[in-house]
Amino acid sequence: MDEIDLDELVASLTPREENQTITVYQNTVAVSCPACDTQFDDLVVCKENPASLNLSKQLDLCVGSADGHAVIFTHKQLA
Repeated sequence: MDEIDLDELVASLTPREENQTITVYQNTVAVSCPACDTQFDDLVVCKENPASLNLSKQLDLCVGSADGHAVIFTHKQLA
């Protein structure tokens, strides 16, 4: 996987949530995941180390790092 350009990536995404620990962006324009090359649903940027996520649904995850932050690409599992 190439280095993730976080600024370029989030410029194409829609901000959805931000708090002290994380920032969440929704992929509304079908951007491909840099890890697996399939469309992802949300990008979670972890701003604190460690960070805790409370997931309300089962997801497949791809992970990476950018600018010193962990980044998580979520993929909804199809039923």
